[in-house]
Amino acid sequence: MTKKINFTRLRNHFNLKTKYIITIKKIAELANVSPGTVDRIIHNRGQVAQENVDKVNAIIEKYGYKRNILASNLALNKKFRFAVFLPKYENLEYWKSQITGIERAALEFGKFGVVLDYFFYDFNTTSFKESVEKVLDYECDGLLFAPIFYEESVRFLNEYEKKNIPVVMIDSNIKISQEHAYVGQDAFQSGYLAGRLISFAVKNERQVLIFKIAREIESTSVYLQRIDGFYSFFKDHDELTNFKFSEVTIKDSGIDQLHMDTFSGINSIFVPNSRAYIVAGFLEKNNIKGVRIIGYDLLKENIEYLNKGIIDFLINQRPEEQGYMGINYLYKKLVLQETVESTHYIPLEIILKENYFPAGK
Repeated sequence: MTKKINFTRLRNHFNLKTKYIITIKKIAELANVSPGTVDRIIHNRGQVAQENVDKVNAIIEKYGYKRNILASNLALNKKFRFAVFLPKYENLEYWKSQITGIERAALEFGKFGVVLDYFFYDFNTTSFKESVEKVLDYECDGLLFAPIFYEESVRFLNEYEKKNIPVVMIDSNIKISQEHAYVGQDAFQSGYLAGRLISFAVKNERQVLIFKIAREIESTSVYLQRIDGFYSFFKDHDELTNFKFSEVTIKDSGIDQLHMDTFSGINSIFVPNSRAYIVAGFLEKNNIKGVRIIGYDLLKENIEYLNKGIIDFLINQRPEEQGYMGINYLYKKLVLQETVESTHYIPLEIILKENYFPAGK
């Protein structure tokens, strides 16, 4: 004999709730009001009797209601304009990767009304300030911003706050009075990690060189945070007394002036940006061996010297993912109207020649 199961008792036994997505039309029927009244209550428009407000809210509380935001936007043909404010990327592989991620997001979200407008600046404060004026004048819904120049970026962000528009930063995080979103690595922690990598399997005395290769600008915010994190590792591990430190700063215009004396007695080199290949190339050319080099980013030149064993470690920032996630943040916050975490840290990925595999292989 087949036993009949009482599903009502079974549901009550497990205390299951039976909420389902309910439509405006169904809410109107249950509350005995018109769909127009329900719509006004949901969107807080117009005058509605408090009795009807209470009935509708009680039904929504019981059954649940979520507006189909995407359908509403598409029906209204609504556009969401995002400004993208970045350094010029010609001949700069790192920033080209950021743009690749941004364009991938633009293609994916374009069908939902997302439109991007770009504002690029050269690596000098004059160009940056000129672009700032254009960005401040531009009317948009959200901003993706790479704050390369620290002081100028702080002034820009303070001014931009008046527009009351969501801002997400990539590459470098600048903390001011109003918290903005950030997608990228924790620069301090990445420098701290570099310090740990320098210290691995070392017992004898080591001369460590922090090699700062800058364009025709002073050090950027992310650059300084990495160096701070690097030194902090050794401060936190005061038992590592066998490490001695020195620094050298060379601008682009002085790269040809590198000489052997710079590396005399040096055992380890930390390059706190993506230009470790410049140091590696000089060491290879002058047959200087046995120096541990740590740098950033999977640039073609860096990978070349990684595979040769001249660069030991690269910390990958995943720039394409940063660009994509930056636009994705604005899409979720503004188009979908979701609550989004304001900070998205990209994992610190350590690349050696043994674990580097190019995309597609």
